[in-house]
Amino acid sequence: MLGIIGGSGFEKFEEFETVELLERLTPFGQAASGFKKVKVDGVEFLFISRHGDHHEHLPSEINYRANIFAMKKMGVKAIVSFSAVGSLQKEFAPGDLVIPYQYIDRTKSLRDHTFLGEGLIGHVSLAKPICEVMAERLKPLAAEVVKGATFKTHFGQTYVCIEGPYFSTKAESNTYRQMGAHVIGMSNFPEYALAREAGLPYLPCCFVTDYDCWDDSIPHVTVEEVIKVMRNNNAKAFSILKSILKNPEIYQSSLAYEGGLRTGLFMSPKAIPGAKRAMVDVLMKLN
Repeated sequence: MLGIIGGSGFEKFEEFETVELLERLTPFGQAASGFKKVKVDGVEFLFISRHGDHHEHLPSEINYRANIFAMKKMGVKAIVSFSAVGSLQKEFAPGDLVIPYQYIDRTKSLRDHTFLGEGLIGHVSLAKPICEVMAERLKPLAAEVVKGATFKTHFGQTYVCIEGPYFSTKAESNTYRQMGAHVIGMSNFPEYALAREAGLPYLPCCFVTDYDCWDDSIPHVTVEEVIKVMRNNNAKAFSILKSILKNPEIYQSSLAYEGGLRTGLFMSPKAIPGAKRAMVDVLMKLN
């Protein structure tokens, strides 16, 4: 079963049929409001609105650990994430879909970003932070979706994650471009890292809403313009989602299943603190 995370503009999709509201309480606090099992065309999956059912959390206020833990505990086998991003390069236009393969974290340590710590010691590789197996299988599916459409899909870019809630200064925006980033957002870190710790394949689907402020010849971002593009992106995202749901093999043979805490703990299982054993068992389980 897939777990779907919807970000800004993707808090809900009109054709979702709610099957069941799910338990939000985790060892890390409450997962976002509106955590539920839903159905589309007879296919069931789990859905959570990253910012809450009514978009009540800033990116820094999201309980990322609870969201990922709740998904893992309920048995999801992979996560598909939908997000809104700004563009740092002209070729990635508003309305386009970008599947980043790499990330640069520029958040400010305000977010609880790991399941490790407090006696639980480990190190997990993020060299390949997303599930490239899923991304490569998405390519032909996305090509069919966009056939005859007015937007493009791009694979293999780099996403820089900033703290927010402010948009960048022009100096920052140009710095990110010099660092090799292609799109900019506020919410994929630590989501992809926690998914990796939990041994869950993670596929980010990022829809461009605007150009960041690096080029004075392009009108600077406004909330009003972003919201307008978001409305159109919602329908595009749903088309991509329906295509993914028809291809349940998309996450099979993912390398993520052999990673995470299952191979990353730097301690004997006997040394795991008793209070953390149940939590670790959930995260290390092969769903």
